[in-house]
Amino acid sequence: MQISTGYLFDRSSKQMVSIQNDLAKSQAQIAAQKQVLNPSDAPDQAATITRLKSVIGRQDTYSTALNQVQARLDGESTNLTSASDVLVRIKELAVQANNGSQGQVSRLAIATEMKGLRDQLLSLSNSTDPTGNYIFSGSKVHTPAFTEDAEGRVHYTGDQTRMNVAVGEQRSVPINRPGTNAFTRVVRTDETGEQTGVGFFSAIDDLINAVKSPERGPDVIMQMQRGLTEMDALHNGVVMAQAEVGTDMKVVEQQGAVVDDTKMTLKVALSNVEDLDMATAITNMQKLMLSLEAAQSTFAKTSQMSLFKYLG
Repeated sequence: MQISTGYLFDRSSKQMVSIQNDLAKSQAQIAAQKQVLNPSDAPDQAATITRLKSVIGRQDTYSTALNQVQARLDGESTNLTSASDVLVRIKELAVQANNGSQGQVSRLAIATEMKGLRDQLLSLSNSTDPTGNYIFSGSKVHTPAFTEDAEGRVHYTGDQTRMNVAVGEQRSVPINRPGTNAFTRVVRTDETGEQTGVGFFSAIDDLINAVKSPERGPDVIMQMQRGLTEMDALHNGVVMAQAEVGTDMKVVEQQGAVVDDTKMTLKVALSNVEDLDMATAITNMQKLMLSLEAAQSTFAKTSQMSLFKYLG
């Protein structure tokens, strides 16, 4: 069979170009340390990479949300712990003031300290998180939870709405807490059996007024006893809120571990389809370089041939 020099030249040229292309792709992959440089190179693999990155992105969003919830819960826990300590001190002072041996001057001094502690509780109830949002205002995060009017009466100005934030594919946790869930009201029953709700700070103010009252008659004594009982109820409300915060913190911790594990699994899967095996890639590149050298040598020899030399 007769073979033209042109055919041999063309075949050698195509072989060399093919190897050059493969080598260039191999070098580009090594530079990028990626298996797929362009989606058109491996459409199915590229689609898998895109999907995995999207899922990992959602997990990152969940991690951010969990960190935000954790920050708020930390703030709630710290402030509720302080509020619990303050309430214990207020009751201690009230018990001290209820001692019949206390004179009016002593009771006034005790009432002054109790008023300072009451103001400290008001400040704690209006605490904010690291972003400046009020912790105990429900969904009205830009409004103080409790405000004091010109007559010294404290009103709850938040709402009762609890907002949830997604922290998993099918998991959400509350990110706020109404102030009245922690700084609870007390219920009073009068002589007729009628019940009336009294706000957290109003109950404390009534106890302070009873302590500093110059009268020590039956009505004031009754107010003192009622106030001491109500202090237990107020403290129990704060303690229950602390327990709820502790439960929420445990949930956040557990969900954080789930998200971290999920991200780790997804990143391993992504690495398997996206990242380049550098050792194998370098070996393959070296083989291509040797093949290119051989192809170039063959091409050089072929380009110098004449049909006469080839046919011998």
